[in-house]
Amino acid sequence: MKNSFIRYSLAIVLAACATGAMAQQLKTTQLSAGMHLIQAEVAVTDDQREVGLMYREKMPANAGMLFVFGAPATQCMWMKNTPLPLSVAFIDAAGKIVNIEDMQPHTLDSHCSTKGVPVRYALEMNLGWFRQKNIKPGITIGNLPPLR
Repeated sequence: MKNSFIRYSLAIVLAACATGAMAQQLKTTQLSAGMHLIQAEVAVTDDQREVGLMYREKMPANAGMLFVFGAPATQCMWMKNTPLPLSVAFIDAAGKIVNIEDMQPHTLDSHCSTKGVPVRYALEMNLGWFRQKNIKPGITIGNLPPLR
């Protein structure tokens, strides 16, 4: 019984550490979408993009996560271990939104940019944010970080 309790306690501590590591401190930037300002965490490395918004329970109304990709390509997002319902805008190198997809929590469905249109960024916001602000494909996102 004592060993079971110790193993259980250790598992809880390890899970908490892993979750804390997942909520890594990322650089932030202020983006613009028309007259709307967005405070976005920026995921640039493979590890940062892989973790994304996993394990996040909530996100402020005008906050999001910007994924920066190393090369122009079709990109896909998923919601593994992500409890927040999100919308994602796929954005080309010039900052123009190519398409927007809604994503449900804890799913492994792929949500991809329009095939044949290479993107360099993806911006995840709370579900419906783009629709509520009347932000559609073709609109440009301003103040994106420079590409490498």
